[in-house]
Amino acid sequence: MMGGFSIWHWLIVIAVVAVVFGGRGKLSGLMGDAAKGIRAFQDGLKGDGEKVDETPAKPLPRTEPEKDKIVS
Repeated sequence: MMGGFSIWHWLIVIAVVAVVFGGRGKLSGLMGDAAKGIRAFQDGLKGDGEKVDETPAKPLPRTEPEKDKIVS
């Protein structure tokens, strides 16, 4: 039967509706927890307010290359 819903389809639809529109704002609670997690992740990327040394790098001092003796 094309287009008809079986009992499993109805159970899934009822479960989704219960989660979305269930009592005490379950969806808003889940979204609030997700928002807190995203905010904590973004704060972690910022680096906890640590001051980073932003002075430019200095070039390494040049040395004379050492000549290796060839041993045969």
